[in-house]
Amino acid sequence: MGNSMVTYTKYKSFLFFIKKYKETQHVPPHDLKDAFSEFARGASHMSAEQLLRFLVEHQGEQGCTLSDSEKILEKILRLKRLPPTQEEEEEELLESVDVDNQQRKQEITLDDLFHFLLLDESNGPLKAEAHHDMSAPLSHYFIYSGHNSYLTGNQISSDCSEEPIIMALKRGVRVIELDLWPTANKDDIKVDHGWTLTNPVSAIKCLESIKEYAFFASEYPVIITIEDHLTKDLRDKFAEMATQIFGEVLFKPETGCLKEFPSPESLKNRIVISTKPPKESFEANRIKDNGNSSPMQNGSDSSEEETWGKDSPDSMQNESDGDNEGCNNSCECDKKSYQQFSPDYKSLITIQNRKLKGSLKDKLNPDGDLRRLSWSEKTLLKALESHGTDIVRFTQKNILRVYPSAMRVKSTNFKPHIGWIYGAQMVAFNMQGHGKQLWLMQGMFRANGGCGYVKKPQILMQRHQCDNDYDPKVKMPVKKTLKVKVYLGNGWNLDFSPTHFDKCSPPDFFVKICTVGVGADCWKKKTKVIMDKWFPVWEEEFEFPLTVPELALLRIQVKDKDQGKDDFAGQTCLPVSELKLGFRSLPLYDTKGDKFNHVKLLMRFQFQ
Repeated sequence: MGNSMVTYTKYKSFLFFIKKYKETQHVPPHDLKDAFSEFARGASHMSAEQLLRFLVEHQGEQGCTLSDSEKILEKILRLKRLPPTQEEEEEELLESVDVDNQQRKQEITLDDLFHFLLLDESNGPLKAEAHHDMSAPLSHYFIYSGHNSYLTGNQISSDCSEEPIIMALKRGVRVIELDLWPTANKDDIKVDHGWTLTNPVSAIKCLESIKEYAFFASEYPVIITIEDHLTKDLRDKFAEMATQIFGEVLFKPETGCLKEFPSPESLKNRIVISTKPPKESFEANRIKDNGNSSPMQNGSDSSEEETWGKDSPDSMQNESDGDNEGCNNSCECDKKSYQQFSPDYKSLITIQNRKLKGSLKDKLNPDGDLRRLSWSEKTLLKALESHGTDIVRFTQKNILRVYPSAMRVKSTNFKPHIGWIYGAQMVAFNMQGHGKQLWLMQGMFRANGGCGYVKKPQILMQRHQCDNDYDPKVKMPVKKTLKVKVYLGNGWNLDFSPTHFDKCSPPDFFVKICTVGVGADCWKKKTKVIMDKWFPVWEEEFEFPLTVPELALLRIQVKDKDQGKDDFAGQTCLPVSELKLGFRSLPLYDTKGDKFNHVKLLMRFQFQ
């Protein structure tokens, strides 16, 4: 009896092993078979001319030429001749192969085209290069922005380091925040999260890291937003430090009163400083060691963010709080403010962070000198209740930065689109706060070739009549319907261990699809669960009616169905306005936003 049980257990384990490691080959979807037959005119092979028609008419590749089609065809045939063991070299080969123009005319089969469409680098859903008009003022763009960019973890006790800054710049982030404080002996500058238990890092290390990696991922400008807690002497020292480290890369405006912000194009490969102008009333002896004092004790009026655990300093009431510069909108006031300070420090500031006195409507007056406002998410949400259209008008010319609440101790993030749909350019995020909100941020800035600057849609920039302003809270008619079809998935068997999802069987994958944007454009859908398949095939189509597609994001997540919590199996997020039509291969990313080596979905996008 004992031997029988052992034999049965071994047999059962053997069946699990066979089921787990069994691989199947994907076959072309029916829609692709129909498209191939249409463009190949019923033949079993497709010529370069027919491939060109397929690319232009079905895939929407309007700029594609016969020469491009011939090159793609040759790449497909070269790929076909690769032995199976060279799968990891496919993408590299697609980039390096050159077409021999003297080769004879060749044709491809349905399977050849199918395998080509699965290659994410060659058939991705977005354009790989910057293509927006980059000659408009900075206020016309959404900008990839970080919050407390120096923190390695939570907002209270993690270390400050240059490493998170380097990681952010490598990912294409264009706005880096530094909190500048005097060191304990008051003779040097550190970067630290004030009034917390974080361990500081030297300002020089941060600046040197920014210089080295600023243009690693994008040639467009890096903006350093500074929360300034320095004395006059240390401001002078910072000006000298930044000038020496950045050299000619550091942009210095010709005048302190800009009538229009410079464009990303004019600031290519330049570093820009944004902070509050210093005030005459500031006294050096008011700065105390931030480890031994509180914001109420030291009376600093230079902090641009809310103190941890307190409400936002940007009061909704008509009052002059500690965060208010007390300046009107004239250049003469600025001249007086700078009189007792080094002209070098003044010359560094391109984007001035300051507010006007008066009511919230007065502070949002779009006229006068250019400025940046810096609000917490709570301040923004309260302002949206009655001043949404004022915010839209303000951000057409000026810049609004929105940062996470001080209560987000674990470095989580808020919903970024609440800022974007009202025109806020700098929605500042904790880049170490992985999760759905950060995926949305990463998705937004995959637009425009991932350069970190996304041109705001016309609906946010056009001048309306006073009684007909654009208001995201008001539902508009459906402008477009996005049709999304999910065909199949591939690559999990290569990027995950056989027992990652289930110990005794292959995974049970399903896909969640949602759109995010203005309120009327938020939809959630999901596919059926495909049981026990490493190579799932869904072939399901969904429709998403959109009123403002220019501001919508498409978020896609694959999960493994489980009895308890479903297992994560990949995600991506894409700007709807940038989607390329037709059959597209979507590479999936892990929870941090790093792309998997092989995991991808084959999908189709159409608009009607």
